[in-house]
This record gives sequence, structure tokens and C-alpha cells, in this order.
Amino acid sequence: MQFCDECGSMMHTEGETWVCRSCENEEPRDPQAEAAMATRDGQRDDGAPAVADATQGSTETMQEPCPADDCDSGQAYYAMMPKPGGSYEVRLFTCVECGHKWRGS
Repeated sequence: MQFCDECGSMMHTEGETWVCRSCENEEPRDPQAEAAMATRDGQRDDGAPAVADATQGSTETMQEPCPADDCDSGQAYYAMMPKPGGSYEVRLFTCVECGHKWRGS
């Protein structure tokens, strides 16, 4: 995969040239650099990521209306989880009644 040096968009190949779909910048193809690129076949599959569960290890609840269509509960377990690659935390809720999970704002 090649990204445009001008605008950062993903490029595609046309013959011996990489062409940007956004700004139409063109760059010559380099067979040695392309051979070093990771392909889908060469990548490893670690499976689906684990889903955070706010009920594990949490006994605290708070008043938060469940967004599930068929649930009228107003109580949810919650947990604060660091956002991957971010500098802040995300509040994760799990409904006490139906177990529905959602991310708070």
C-alpha cells in the first residue's frame, strides 16, 4: 500500500506508476520497496479483539437510561477504560436488566 506524499490519500497502481485518486499525484513504482510491503497473506490473525465488560469486577451502578429499544431500565454498571492510543478514558456501560453494552459520551 502506498500513500500520497502530497495529500496523504491511498494510491493505486497504473502500470509502472502509483497514482493518487484524490490529487492525481504520480510516483514511479519501486519493485524493491513493494516486495517489502506486508501483504494480507503475510499478516497474522490474532482473532477478534476482546470486548470490555463493565460488569466484571464492578458492583457500582449509576442512573443511566438503557438505549436498547426493548428495555426501560435506568440503571447500569459502569467502568472507565483508557481509549487505545488516546490520552483520555471512555466510560463503558452495561445495563443491569438486559446486559446491553454501550459507550458513554
